[in-house]
Amino acid sequence: MSPEPDSLAEGSLISHLLELRERLIRALVAIGLLFIPCAIYANRMFTLVATPLLKMLPKGGGLIATGVAAPFTTPFKLAFFVALFAAMPYVLYQIWAFVAPGLYRHEKRFALPLLVSSVILFYLGMTFAYFAVFPAIFHFFASTTPKGVAMMTDITQYLDFVLVMFFAFGLAFELPVAVVLLVAMNMVTVERLRAMRGYVLLGVFIVAAFITPPDALSQSLMAVPMYLLFEAGILMARLLVRPKSVVAGDDSGAGP
Repeated sequence: MSPEPDSLAEGSLISHLLELRERLIRALVAIGLLFIPCAIYANRMFTLVATPLLKMLPKGGGLIATGVAAPFTTPFKLAFFVALFAAMPYVLYQIWAFVAPGLYRHEKRFALPLLVSSVILFYLGMTFAYFAVFPAIFHFFASTTPKGVAMMTDITQYLDFVLVMFFAFGLAFELPVAVVLLVAMNMVTVERLRAMRGYVLLGVFIVAAFITPPDALSQSLMAVPMYLLFEAGILMARLLVRPKSVVAGDDSGAGP
């Protein structure tokens, strides 16, 4: 007597849940293993992250800790986020390994380069923020400090600001991936995106005005790369997204 469909579906669901749990455990273990050396060198990493601001402060200036436990908890918090960002490729690989068996062949060819590109672009966004944006922003803050006022930044507030900026620029650099997904889901065409270039250019400057300090240099440092990434997204969409008729014909030789 063959098993009933309900029992087969239940067994399949349990096996998928067990695999998902295993993938999550592997991801958490990777983050934990990376966190150990990050915690050991947490103070050095915080000094490295604070360098763009420290260079802009007047001679003798520095950061302060207003909380009793802040000198310990703030670098500790930074160590966790560094470990999380460093482990992200492996975490995304675990997600990919869980999802990939259910994808068709053409979907795998489309999703894999998109996944790799998203990771690289996120790291590029963080790198750009550290080396290009932070010096400009902190120079603006230091230059606008009123005379007789000492710029004494709390380390906890500074870390929160830096993490938000890292995350914002990392997401901003994901613009090409977002463009490709919109085209792939038939929500917009490449031709339509080309026609919207003027609106996009205006939009990225408006977004940059909300995220960055209110000076033209900082806004341009975010808006100009975002627009160039939009153009890169159009190019990626042309290369990766095939006409629907071609994709549909490829499904006959592929399966989950």
